Amino acid sequence: MAGLRTRNGWTLKEMSQHSGIPMSTLSKVEHDRLSLTYDKLQQVSERLNISMADLFAEEPAAATVLGRRSIGTLENAVRVETPNYEYHYVCTELRNKRMVPVITRMRAKSIEEFGELVRHSGEEFIYVVEGRLIVHTEFYDPIELKPGESIYIDSGMGHAYVCGEESGGTLTIGVMSSADEDLSALVPVAQHRIGKPAPKAV
Repeated sequence: MAGLRTRNGWTLKEMSQHSGIPMSTLSKVEHDRLSLTYDKLQQVSERLNISMADLFAEEPAAATVLGRRSIGTLENAVRVETPNYEYHYVCTELRNKRMVPVITRMRAKSIEEFGELVRHSGEEFIYVVEGRLIVHTEFYDPIELKPGESIYIDSGMGHAYVCGEESGGTLTIGVMSSADEDLSALVPVAQHRIGKPAPKAV
């Protein structure tokens, strides 16, 4: 976004006027403190009449390699238990992440046992490692996934993950993103269901 603004010689205010995105949001995006959701990126692309590729193009001198890395293990994961899930949030020592990786063991064996569908901002990708996973969503029929299969959804759509009927236990690896600057909102998504304070995600 900063490269696009520089190439056009626009001030932050002018970029906001052209794109329809608030100045405060653009500033956070340019300082890597916030990521725009896909629909917002599409809005900018359409309003400026440019492709997604052009939207992300940067000046060569502006490229920066942060070189960050984190090794995630169950031993150093942040563990959060809820009636429906056992979460293990990994790589929590990295701050200002744009996504939250989590290893999850499913507990509920039916949508009746699970209860109300969950909704939160952002998007998520879920990959089945063990067992069978039944995915219930607000706008689609339930679907069963087996090991090696995955699903990508808009997290704002009501959703629930439960174990398949013949599954002795279901284990998944997931990645969640959010339009919010503070990704800690993704950690207590289901934790609030049992009224316990959730650990701070960083």
